[in-house]
Order: sequence, then C-alpha cells, then structure tokens
Amino acid sequence: MTVLEFPIIQGRGFRNVVEDGRVTGFSFRLRNPNYRGGPASMLDGIEVVVDGERIPDHLPLWTLQGRTFTLDELRASTDVRWQLDEPATITVPKPGGLSVGVHRLEATVYLRRSYFPPPIARSEFAIAGSGVIVPPVPDGGLRYCVSTYSYTGDVYTSMTLEDVFADIADLGATGIEVLGEGNLPGYPSPGAAWIDSWHGLVAEYGLTPTNFGSWVDTTRFSGRDLTAEEGAEQLQQDLRLAKELGFTSVRPKFGVVSWDLDPHPIWEQVVERSLDLAADLDVVICPEIHSPTPIEHPVTQRYVDFIEKTGTEHFKLLIDTGIFQTAAVREAAESLGTDDEDDIPAPLRPLRVPMSDLVEVLPHTHFIQAKFFEIDDSLRDLHVPWGEIVPTLEDAGWSGWLSSEYEGRREPYRGRDQVRRQHALLRSLQQGRG
Repeated sequence: MTVLEFPIIQGRGFRNVVEDGRVTGFSFRLRNPNYRGGPASMLDGIEVVVDGERIPDHLPLWTLQGRTFTLDELRASTDVRWQLDEPATITVPKPGGLSVGVHRLEATVYLRRSYFPPPIARSEFAIAGSGVIVPPVPDGGLRYCVSTYSYTGDVYTSMTLEDVFADIADLGATGIEVLGEGNLPGYPSPGAAWIDSWHGLVAEYGLTPTNFGSWVDTTRFSGRDLTAEEGAEQLQQDLRLAKELGFTSVRPKFGVVSWDLDPHPIWEQVVERSLDLAADLDVVICPEIHSPTPIEHPVTQRYVDFIEKTGTEHFKLLIDTGIFQTAAVREAAESLGTDDEDDIPAPLRPLRVPMSDLVEVLPHTHFIQAKFFEIDDSLRDLHVPWGEIVPTLEDAGWSGWLSSEYEGRREPYRGRDQVRRQHALLRSLQQGRG
C-alpha cells in the first residue's frame, strides 16, 4: 500500500509530458486539500504558477480515477469523484516542458461547496511547493539505484516500503538497496507472506535488488567480542537471506577498533569461512570504504591484498562517495564531542580523495554508494564533487550501480526531495558528456 504525502503538492509524479516524441507540457500530483471528497463536477478550475509564469485556470487537464478531463468536461461529469485517498494529476500544456532541476509551484484550486451560501460557495485553496524534473537515465554503464537509508525517519512513519519502491520507480531508477535489519520485519527470519510481498513489489515496480546492508556486531555480547565462527554465522545468515530476496551483494559492516575504521581482526577469518557459500549463492561480499578511511590506507590495502591473494570474484570493494568530500558536514559535530566552529572533528574532515586513487581501485569495485548531504536549488552539491566523479567513472569504463545514499538533515520528506535532486544532477552530468 502507498500513502499520500502530507504536502498538498506531491513529490512523486512531477515530470514532463511526452507525446509522439515531443515534450508538450508537464504534470504534477495533488492530494485533495478539502476535508472531504466530492463530485468532480464541483471542481471549478486550478490556476498554476510555475517559476513565476501564470497558467490560466481553464488550460490544465485533470486526471481523476484513471480518466482525463478538461475543466468543462469536469463540470459536466456525473460519475467521477475526487476522493481524499486518491491524488489528482494536473497536466499543464507548455511546449518544451520544464528544464531539468528544481521548480517552484504555486496553485490555487477552486472548489464549489454547496453547503455555503452561493456568494461564497466558490472556495479557494492556495498551495505552494516545489518539484524536481529528473531526466531519463542516459545510455552507458552507470546504473541508478537508491538506498532505503535515504528515507530514514520517513519509512514506517510517513511512507510504507511500497512508497519507497514507488518513489524509486518514479525517478526512473531501476535498483533498490536495503538495510537488512532496518527494513525487514521479523529480521533475521521474515515470514513467508512478507517474502512473497517483497517479490511482488520487485515485479510490480520493475526494480532490481542490488546490495543488502548487513552487520557483524563484534561487540554484540557484554564482556567479550564475537569469535570468527560467530561472525561467520552472522554473515552467512545474511548471505542466504540476501539470496532469497534476490540481492547480488552483501555489505558486511564489521565492528571497528579505531577512528580509522580498522575492522575487528576477525574480519578476514569471517570472510574466508564464508567465501565458498558466497560463490555457491553467487553473492558478492563488499566491505565498505567509508570516511574517515581513504583509499590509500592500510585498511583498503588489506582488502585489496585479500582479493588478489584469493583470486575470488565474490569479495570486492564498496566505495562510499563521502570519501571524496571537499567541504565538511557540520550537523553531527556536537554528537562527536564539539560544537566549536573552528574545530572540525576528525571523522567530519573532508578527505578530498583524488580521482586517481579511485581509478586504481575501480577494477576491484563492485558497488558505489553515492553518499551525499545536500544539493541546492541550482543542483549544486555542497560537499561532493560529482563533476569529477561521474567523468572519472565513465572514462574508466566502470559499469555498475550508483546507489543514492542521502545522509543529510532528516526533516520529513526532505530525503525524498534530495534524492530526486541528486538523480537530476548525476544524469545531467552524464548526459552532458554524451
């Protein structure tokens, strides 16, 4: 089940309209601003202002309950309603449509209410918001995915798991990344009915399960660390679960022993004990290279050495693009022990990892988490240099998933909007090189 967003202007469904290969306008979706549903014949128009341009109220088309109407057709209708739980799609004629990026929308919905006296029965509902036009995915080796982590705080409060699927599909992305213990009810043993529903959503929305986030909690027990055998049991459990749900890689987040994110020493034995199973299942184990650990670092090198020593195809790197940050993200500073504007805690300092280092490890890289924190109204990322990352991946001929991982402020619905902005930015950069 999907639910409507609280803002009247819905984030999902904002797009250009293409007819016979030509862009003829744009559309967006509204939830009913009234406290009750009612006959569509009582709708009396909608005036739209997009980026300051006013569209007269008789021009937009309305789509309700799967049928599209002009304003005059709405007024004459007898068998269609605008229900509270059903969005209306508004299609605005505009040759060429809207440019890629963020657009400001204002709308006034006119609705006649028969229980008001005639002089005031025509009520106005003024609405304001924004939407993001996302271009189609360009041809090439880069595939677009979204991590459910991007919707932290929204999932299970203002959106269901199906809403996550619907949002990702609405972007034109084709992959979904999940956090096992964050998104699976009854983890580590989700029921058969839930597993069936998962596969149903995968089929309905046409998404590919990509990476399964897993944890090996080395400090799980008070007073002692996990043994290698216990760690392998945890990892193998998630490998089997990931395979059952259709995922092709598992990111095991091993407990760490330093600010450099040195993984607990059992990591190598855990992986060695699990490689045969990973090969049998054809699931790749992907440890994460995550700030504050750069690529040129003993942690990364030990992973590369393991790959080269074993010759395995089922242990590869996962690169988190937070390591390329050029500006600090300050929101988490206080929780790390400082609110001093002049003292950036070590874990928040931008690493500025050079693209040459990325090129070196791309042959060993299976998956990229496209970590980001804020993209402004001009589609400018304030922290991560996508203008360098995207060309580097394309020039190197890297093929694989770029999975949006929003980690900025968690106001309701913000992650959904920011993910749309990131996809608009990344695809524009890729198209600009076509």
